[in-house]
Parts: sequence; structure tokens; C-alpha cells
Amino acid sequence: MNADQILAEIREANLSYLMLAQNLIRADREQALYRLGVSEDTATLISTLSPAQLMKIASGNTLLCRFRMDDDLVWGLLTSHGKTAANDGVSRLHASILMAGRHQEAA
Repeated sequence: MNADQILAEIREANLSYLMLAQNLIRADREQALYRLGVSEDTATLISTLSPAQLMKIASGNTLLCRFRMDDDLVWGLLTSHGKTAANDGVSRLHASILMAGRHQEAA
């Protein structure tokens, strides 16, 4: 994959992410704030963007979305290497609780 292809993929991911975010915010604002990990102000801004504005923002060369799991504990819970199916569900729930707590701290 060359640099032009990577930039095209980034732009496509940005547009998909912005459209998904906008739909989530409009459908269920509280769920969107949690799932996207954004503030009220950011959600308001995203929900009011026009299609032209979405395209302009998405066309940048910087990826807009990012991983929210920025520590080994959450990654370990999500990957659950070597765990049984029953423990996998508990691990994912624990990871969700940790990320939800971090969302509350950031708000």
C-alpha cells in the first residue's frame, strides 16, 4: 500500500466515522457520548455539521478517531488470550466499565 492509498483510506475512515457519529448523536445522545467518548460540546458540533462540512473535515490527512484503550489493563481484558468463553464476557464487561469511568472523568 503506497502513501496515496493510505491517505485515501484515512479519508474514507474519517467520513465513515463522522457519519456514524452524527447518526449516533441524533438517535441517542447519551449513548453516543459514551460510545464515542466525546464531550457534550463536541457532540453538539458534530450533530450540526452539514454534508459539505463533513466532507471537508473528512478530507484531511489525519485520522479523526482514535483508540480509547490506552493502557495494558484494558487491552488485556479485551483480548482475553487463553480465557474461557464465560470469562471472556466478564472481561469485556470489566473493560467497558473501566472505559465508562474514564468517559465520566473526562466529562
